[in-house]
Amino acid sequence: MATLLYRLGRGALRRRRLVVALWLVVLVVAGLAAATLRGPTASNFTMPGTESQRALDLLAEQFPAASGATGTITVKAPADGQLATPQGQAVVRELVQQASTLPGVVGAVDPFQVGAVTPNGRYALVQVQFASGGDDVTDAQRTAYEQVGSAAKAQGWQVAPGGEVLGGEPEIGSTEALGVLVAAIVLIITFGSLVAAGMTMLNALIGVGVGMAGLFALSGAIQLTSTAPILALMLGLAVGIDYSLFITSRHRQNLLDGLSPEEAVGRAVGTAGSAVVFAGATVVIALAGLAVVNIPFLTVMGLAAAGTVTVAVLVAITLQPALLGFAGRRVLPRRLRAVPTADGTAADEDDTDVTDRPAAETTTPEDRNRFGFRWARMVTRFRVPVILVGLLGLGLLALPTPDMRLALPGAATAAVGSPARVANDLTVEGFGAGFTGRLAVVVAGDTPQATSAAVPQVTALLQRTENVLAVSPPQLSPDGRTALLGVVPKTGPTDEATETLVHDIRDSVSGIRDADVLLTGVTAIGIDVSEKLSDALPVYLLLVVGLSVLLLMLVFRSLLVPVKAALGFLLTVAATFGITVAVFQQGHLADLVGLDTPGPLISFLPILLIGILFGLAMDYEVFLVSRMREDFVHGESARQATISGMGHGARVVTAAALIMISVFGGFVFLEDPVIKSMGFALAIGVAIDAFVVRMTIVPAVMSLLGDRAWWLPRWLNRALPNVDIEGEGLRAQIEDRAPTHV
Repeated sequence: MATLLYRLGRGALRRRRLVVALWLVVLVVAGLAAATLRGPTASNFTMPGTESQRALDLLAEQFPAASGATGTITVKAPADGQLATPQGQAVVRELVQQASTLPGVVGAVDPFQVGAVTPNGRYALVQVQFASGGDDVTDAQRTAYEQVGSAAKAQGWQVAPGGEVLGGEPEIGSTEALGVLVAAIVLIITFGSLVAAGMTMLNALIGVGVGMAGLFALSGAIQLTSTAPILALMLGLAVGIDYSLFITSRHRQNLLDGLSPEEAVGRAVGTAGSAVVFAGATVVIALAGLAVVNIPFLTVMGLAAAGTVTVAVLVAITLQPALLGFAGRRVLPRRLRAVPTADGTAADEDDTDVTDRPAAETTTPEDRNRFGFRWARMVTRFRVPVILVGLLGLGLLALPTPDMRLALPGAATAAVGSPARVANDLTVEGFGAGFTGRLAVVVAGDTPQATSAAVPQVTALLQRTENVLAVSPPQLSPDGRTALLGVVPKTGPTDEATETLVHDIRDSVSGIRDADVLLTGVTAIGIDVSEKLSDALPVYLLLVVGLSVLLLMLVFRSLLVPVKAALGFLLTVAATFGITVAVFQQGHLADLVGLDTPGPLISFLPILLIGILFGLAMDYEVFLVSRMREDFVHGESARQATISGMGHGARVVTAAALIMISVFGGFVFLEDPVIKSMGFALAIGVAIDAFVVRMTIVPAVMSLLGDRAWWLPRWLNRALPNVDIEGEGLRAQIEDRAPTHV
């Protein structure tokens, strides 16, 4: 692989104008396709095969008029008892009339007819039925709905439109651009060259542009969840910058070693590019592996993010060498751009094309007193205390993990002041938390008589179930074979007692013989999704850990290094879960991330986090340990190889981790709690894995293992294919063809 990428890098530099032109054409074509073919994103999370989803499908068939999105307008009078007066009732009925004539609305229910008024005569709920589903409600319809009740508000009434119809696509604003700005600053500091930093950032942005445009172009044919593009943008930016950084860093080192720009970029793509391809492949495999969970929306999210990562890899190994060809030696700081010549003088090559200049015989001496070397010597010297402190610290951070609770996002945790949150809080204030998470029970019989006989039995069982506040009268389908009953819990939709209630109801009605009884509703759907994801989590974690061991065994020709890497990954995941639970669920230091209301984590966050962190953890493992193995194979002792590998890789890995942390951290400033938690967890996970696990615990363990770290049974060594990620074959090929100096 290294030899193939070496040729690809040299070819891209030689034909740099063609390569850049082709990528620009791809970018323009993808942009035009996105503009013309882009489809809407979905905010609902369906789960085929679950009881709640089967009930929804049955309702859509038997109650087509009620299959669209619903809204709930909460009304609060200026004083108690005002809803009992003729004037108060006139205000509410005028509001109902206004809501029923909104575009896209089938009808609105008068709260006085259905008893949706509090005993104190101050609060009322107006149910609004839309013709289309929540994802098909237009922005104009949603805006008109949010403006209902302006006349009542002028009279001192509180009117808060809410419900599932308000669910929309999270907006990407300017706050996450701060992460990109920090990444640019890190690049400038790392490279000491505006040209190198700007070119690396430009390369990554082109890759992100192509990936995101292609994703939006496909959204017309594939239904994307609203969070899928944001996840793809997060990963595309982070890995795009990092992969370009790794190749540029190796290219610069090759230039300092006296190689011509063409040879330098060829070797950079052959070595660092091999690691980029492997690292990108692990991320793609982990994300695509989400498909094994068999959850459609999660599969789409994983494949969308995997697509942007694939584009980032392709851009890094083709467009980056082309841009490096245009830059020449200007990727180096000005003080290092002079090229030693045969007579010992220096030639400044800022503006000359030196792609064919032969390698110089003098190189820049290596500074082994840099921080990376000093840190590695300290860690290997005190390896046992370092390992113990690292394990203890990560163990303490992981303590909240067993308390983790999962749920789908709800209005109760929406940003304070948002329409959904205002309506939710007003409903809880007037009616109680249970009214924000009502359940629906569907009774379906083969005949109208069977359904009629089953409904009283179901109603009685529901009323006797603990934590049920109220059961509404049944609504019958036109053919009389299906009945719909509403159930109001005493507790909120994400409360543990409500989850228990869902299971209690299903257990209590399981004995009904002559009809199928199915429980659904937004709350039940959320519980079903969370439970299925929780059940899939151990399987997926085992798959990812097994994959990491296998892939690293191929790369490092070792048994203990892959096991050590997998255990380190598990430590990262546990500590990341613990911190995220402590902040977003338990509310510790929530103000620091701008979190208004703590609550359960979004259902798909743990499994998604495992997939993404796996790929990123393997990035740092490969870039650090591959250099250790390279030096060990070339004769250095195990301890010295560990120090050398850390010394050479620490600066680049530190910069790469800071870039990822800044990019992910930029999304923490968004108001949407789902995106906020994803950005936070990824940023924390990268920080823990890069600085605590890979740059501290790993070198300590490697020095402790010594030569045993690189042991592999002979039979297994013969059976495993040689992927040559360090470029040993490439190095031998170059040395064989190099001229002999006499």
